[in-house]
Amino acid sequence: MKQRIIIILFALLSTVPALAQNQPEMADIMRSNGKIYVVVAVCLTILIGLFLYLIYLDTKISKLEKQNNRNE
Repeated sequence: MKQRIIIILFALLSTVPALAQNQPEMADIMRSNGKIYVVVAVCLTILIGLFLYLIYLDTKISKLEKQNNRNE
């Protein structure tokens, strides 16, 4: 089982350089057009939203756990 996981991970990691070959050209084009900043802003907005949602869920779960402990 461990050997299969290692083989799958190796196969996935070995394909990353092949997929990343066209990125510098695309990044250069987007940087020259000024659109790279839009991409970065959207990615940051999504990440910040995810972190805020996780914090919200954590506080809500903590409150529920406290209520559950009081009832027991």
